[in-house]
Amino acid sequence: MTSETTGTGSTFGRVGIWSSALHASRVDESGGKAIVDALAELDELGYGTVWIGGSPTPGDAAAVVAATRSVTVATGILSIWNHTAEEVAAAVSAIDPDARGRFVLGLGVSHGPMVPQYAKPYSAMVDYLDALDAAEPFVGSGHRVLAALGPKMLKLAADRSLGAHPYLVTTEHTAEARAALGPDALLAPELTVVLDTDLDRARTTARTMLGMYLQLPNYTTNLLRLGFTEGDFEGGGSVRLLDALFALGDAELVTRRTREYLDAGADHVALQILTADEGGAGLPRAEWRELAEAFGSEL
Repeated sequence: MTSETTGTGSTFGRVGIWSSALHASRVDESGGKAIVDALAELDELGYGTVWIGGSPTPGDAAAVVAATRSVTVATGILSIWNHTAEEVAAAVSAIDPDARGRFVLGLGVSHGPMVPQYAKPYSAMVDYLDALDAAEPFVGSGHRVLAALGPKMLKLAADRSLGAHPYLVTTEHTAEARAALGPDALLAPELTVVLDTDLDRARTTARTMLGMYLQLPNYTTNLLRLGFTEGDFEGGGSVRLLDALFALGDAELVTRRTREYLDAGADHVALQILTADEGGAGLPRAEWRELAEAFGSEL
């Protein structure tokens, strides 16, 4: 890749799909075929970007690019502790040159409880970006985004990448992030969706997922900064917290919640579909179709 930019929000589209089930390295041959089939459909549905969630490997990213024809593919996110910049650059160089321009490297520092060597995350990210710039082929600032929540990392995202891909954030955070990034950097928050009109059941599904994240200080610190309290973290999340972080309801509500993030300053919203029966780890193709139909030309 060169240092030329892939574009701004127009490259990503207004709405994308975020999924942690797109890891070919973690499934057998049958599972790999299911991923390829799902990606082919996502490519046809009109979503702007497919985000590979759940700390993918560079090989996982290359496989998703190979299985798609036109959609932008981004990692959301690749942990800087798991793969060296040189390994990432080598994997990028193996992507078909005609498809390489569709790939965006999303990078993040992960979380202390999950990474034994976690230390000085901001400095570690700066060093990693320097190494990417020095690698051959180098993955320049126009082909990467950063998972950023706080002011320092948001500024770094604006200075050294296309912009930011915040996870588990509110519309208020989106507005603050836009102010911190400035008007030109990409802002592409993730929004988790539960397509269920039974709100009690939808909140139970959401709490099953949220409970894990409420054990990670990077997220809880950010939420406290936004005005939530420790009490909001009890029992898997208060109703106030759930309603601020998730889109719970039918497809019409999801489109409305997505527009709220766009109105708050996002260029693109990455939708993660959470289902009770699959624990959020499957390929919810029916839900992807339902939302694509609901958004229509807005995609």
